[in-house]
Amino acid sequence: MTATTQPDRLLLVSVPRTASNLLVKVLDIHHQPHVHTNLQAGYFFYDAFMTASMDGLPGRPIDTWPEAATAGIGAAFQSCFDKLEECATVATQHSKTMFAKEHAFWMLNPAAFDKTLPTPSVADHYDAFRPRIPARYGPTQTYSPGNNTVLSDEYLRTWRMAFIIRHPALAWPSFYRAVSQMSAMGYFDTDGVRGASRTNMTLRWTRALYDWAAVQRRESGGESSAPIVIDAHEVIHDPAAVERFCEAAGLDREAVRFEWAGEKGESKHVKAATNEMQVAAAKVTQGTLDQSSGIVKDKAPATVDIAVEAEKWRGEFGEEVAKMIETAVLESMPDYEYLRKRCIR
Repeated sequence: MTATTQPDRLLLVSVPRTASNLLVKVLDIHHQPHVHTNLQAGYFFYDAFMTASMDGLPGRPIDTWPEAATAGIGAAFQSCFDKLEECATVATQHSKTMFAKEHAFWMLNPAAFDKTLPTPSVADHYDAFRPRIPARYGPTQTYSPGNNTVLSDEYLRTWRMAFIIRHPALAWPSFYRAVSQMSAMGYFDTDGVRGASRTNMTLRWTRALYDWAAVQRRESGGESSAPIVIDAHEVIHDPAAVERFCEAAGLDREAVRFEWAGEKGESKHVKAATNEMQVAAAKVTQGTLDQSSGIVKDKAPATVDIAVEAEKWRGEFGEEVAKMIETAVLESMPDYEYLRKRCIR
């Protein structure tokens, strides 16, 4: 497959709490007639993200990491990539479109995040985390500006790129609540909660990957797929925008649904989990959606006043955490507004 071929693969790039699970539900991905995915509809890089997030590693220069930690994270990325490829191969064998949803930071090369630290590493560690990519994707693997993932340009070009965003003042406090619940279950300590918040409360990597995809489109003379963006607000309030997203993404709009039967007992997300932490994460992040029977529109107000929301955070989380969230929101707004202008309407 070349960069000028319309790919039979769709990669939905998100960040936590952007209503990406809701979009997958509305698109009814598992019942799209020409789509293949896994039970989680993505999250192939979850294990790599969790491995890279242990022991406060993201806040430390890679130069200071134990060699075993670096090797273990590299192996985790390889394993995640291999599972993605296995699923994509099945899709190809059945002449179906492969669908995967991944959070932007989960695919990020840790060496790229390292460069954002106050004291970054001196050595270049990018290759330590890049998986071995089969030769069928090209004799060489390159990583151009904007591609901060562990995946090469040649590989990413085989995917149609789609993005979902949400106003940071709605997404970031929701994320903090979710990881706090995980902490209460014993899966994160205080440092873990703050570290997860610091690394995930950003649209920096989403915007960079969008711009990368747009450059690929221009350099191909318009023959490669244009990146698609949708805002959670439209997912919740504008059915026509969802249908336009469907068409742009090559999905069947007839499969779209805005109401459904709530799941009873253990949801499919809980059943798909492979360890206790994944079970807990599924219950925290998708429990409400799994039990719902349709879209809850009050989750996406028409207007958002950051100052008003910040006062609510102070009452809910305390001054220190509220300030952290507010800072992350304000830092994210330029990227959000940039991507918002490029959304399907």
